[in-house]
Amino acid sequence: MFDAAIIGTGPAGLSAAINLKLHDKSVVWFGSAQGSDKVEKSEKIANYPGMGLISGPELNAHYAAHAQTLGLTVEDKMVTNIMPAEDHFMLLAENEVYQARTVLLATGVVSARSFSGEAELLGRGVSYCATCDGFLHRGKTIAVFCAAARYEHEVEYLAGLAAKVYLYTPYKDSAVTAPNVEKIAPIRAVLGTERVTGVELFDGTQIEVEALFCLRNAVAPTSLLPSLTVEGAHIVVDRQQRTNLPGCFAAGDCTGRPYQLAKAVGEGNVAAHSMLEYLAEK
Repeated sequence: MFDAAIIGTGPAGLSAAINLKLHDKSVVWFGSAQGSDKVEKSEKIANYPGMGLISGPELNAHYAAHAQTLGLTVEDKMVTNIMPAEDHFMLLAENEVYQARTVLLATGVVSARSFSGEAELLGRGVSYCATCDGFLHRGKTIAVFCAAARYEHEVEYLAGLAAKVYLYTPYKDSAVTAPNVEKIAPIRAVLGTERVTGVELFDGTQIEVEALFCLRNAVAPTSLLPSLTVEGAHIVVDRQQRTNLPGCFAAGDCTGRPYQLAKAVGEGNVAAHSMLEYLAEK
């Protein structure tokens, strides 16, 4: 049982992880081991106090060095479900369950739109985890949305189980070579009522499949925690970064504008201290 689970390795997640570590709390930290992709792609950052004019890759290197100095490590896994228990949370990440007394959502803003019908059929043919649910569709026909090349090994894994895979990637030059994988046009909707029966493409074509795997960089907060209160794309928090769920906190871009590094770092700090107070009360 960890004291805290942090989802997101951007500046908000890092700030919280640092403060919790300095207070000797046990932390499991989920996200990309390469840190914030948004920071990495920034050509120049001029408004981050104390750093002058710095590039995104340079700042990410500073972040990584700071984490390494404190012995912080990242579980390079995507959390696909969070289940509140009586006095803690259970988190599912790539077929493993972790337990933590508190949770911090520092996921950034999930930019990719979900497909029509996706939320309604989640758990009924729509899945975010290849290793969790792939075996359920052995020998069947499935569709896969792969948002980034880093997930192509999961596509290959699914291709080794399914009879047929229809693959849509929003990027060019996919390296997936399995013979039973067919590339398709962009997906517009997931079809089905009780369960997934197919997908509809933007050109109007309908393909019969028994499942759709969505392999994205992040899962929308309401998919992780359906009872979470949100406004649009943002998680509702108070001044202490508390959500409507006891023990669950949020910080960074996922809580709203401005989408700034300094704001994210500050909120991560506040969230960490709120988590410390919560743990002390318990």
